[in-house]
Amino acid sequence: MTGLERTGEGAMGIEAVTARMKIAAARLARQYHAGMWQAAGPDAGDAGRPTGRSSRLRSFDPARVAGLEYRAWVGYYQHNWHQALMAFVGLIRMGFGMNWYRTLRAAWLALRAIQLWAPIPDNDPDGARARMARFYALVNLSHGEPASPAKAAELEIDWWRVHRQVQYCTAPGVTTHDLVESVTRLYCYLFGEPEAQVRPAAVHRVHAMGLSDRWVSEGCLPDSPLLPLVRAALVRAYTALPAAVHH
Repeated sequence: MTGLERTGEGAMGIEAVTARMKIAAARLARQYHAGMWQAAGPDAGDAGRPTGRSSRLRSFDPARVAGLEYRAWVGYYQHNWHQALMAFVGLIRMGFGMNWYRTLRAAWLALRAIQLWAPIPDNDPDGARARMARFYALVNLSHGEPASPAKAAELEIDWWRVHRQVQYCTAPGVTTHDLVESVTRLYCYLFGEPEAQVRPAAVHRVHAMGLSDRWVSEGCLPDSPLLPLVRAALVRAYTALPAAVHH
C-alpha cells in the first residue's frame, strides 16, 4: 500500500505524511533539548517516567481510544493517509500517554513498520519487527514497561502474521481462534495479566478485525452498515481491557 493515494481534498500519499511526521518529531526534539518545554507542565520533557502498575499504559478512555483506532482503520483501508495519520497519532498519544515528541516518534516508527509489512507477498517482517521494537522502547522509556521491547515487538508482529493468514486464507487450518490466542499473548505480556483476564478483550478485538475484513472485501464503502459494528466491537474490546487490568 506504500505510496498509494486517494483523490480528494486533504489526501496525500503515506510516504508524504510519514515524512512530515518525522520532520515534526525532529522539530519537537530540538525544542525539548533547547529547554523550550520547561514550563509546559506535566506534559513536558520526560513526563513519561516509570510509574508502576497505575501508569497510562493501563488507564485510558475506552470509547475515545476505540474511536481513534476506528478512524485509523478506515483511513488506512481507504488510502486516506492524512486521516489515518491524525487518528494514529491521537491513538498513540491517548493509549500510551507519552509526551508529544515520543508520541510522534512512536507513530512514525509504527507507520514505517506497517509500510514494511504491507506489501503482498514481498513484505519485510524483520524490518517491521525492528521498528516495533523501537516503538516499544519509547513506551518503556515512558512507563518502565514492557520489560523487553524486542519481545513485545515479536508478539505484535506475530498477530499481524496470523491476521493476514486468516484474512487471505493463506494458511489452511489457521482460524480466528489462533488470532485470538496471538492477541491474547500480546496483552498478557504488555499488561502482566493471566490469559483468562485479557482474552475477552482479544475476542472483541478479533471480532472487530473480522468485520473490518468483510468491509474491505466488499469494497470499503463509506456508508457500509458494517462500519458501526466495527466501532462498537472496538469499544467493547477497549472497555474489557481496563476491566481486566484493574480487577
